[in-house]
Amino acid sequence: MASTEKHTNRLIDETSPYLLQHAHNPVDWYPWGAEAFERANAEDKPVLVSIGYSACHWCHVMEHESFEDPAVAAVQNEHFINIKVDMEERPDVDQIYMNFVQLTTGRGGWPMNVFLTPDKRPFLAGRIFLRLRDTGCRAGSRS
Repeated sequence: MASTEKHTNRLIDETSPYLLQHAHNPVDWYPWGAEAFERANAEDKPVLVSIGYSACHWCHVMEHESFEDPAVAAVQNEHFINIKVDMEERPDVDQIYMNFVQLTTGRGGWPMNVFLTPDKRPFLAGRIFLRLRDTGCRAGSRS
């Protein structure tokens, strides 16, 4: 008998429709805040910040192709502290990292994914990273 129990992460207590959309992803998401950065510092792990909004088509595609995939989530959970940000609720955070994305890639957009040090310094960023199941590709980017 298959289990109908859903995974639930820290986003379940948020009010943002976008964050709640990701509350049952197998990714161990944190909302933007001190708790995630304290853990990143304590475990000496980089932070993956994924920024989007609920009406974004590609944000939904990335969720389905990447964040709902248990294998992708396992890699993310093992190697990163994962933060999900609603750009409509945190335009301050979005603007900081959008500037970095635009300066380093020449373009911007959502979903935006930025890798940070535990002290919030970005070192790699892009717009869309997908696990493309149908092509056999393990990773892709639309930047």
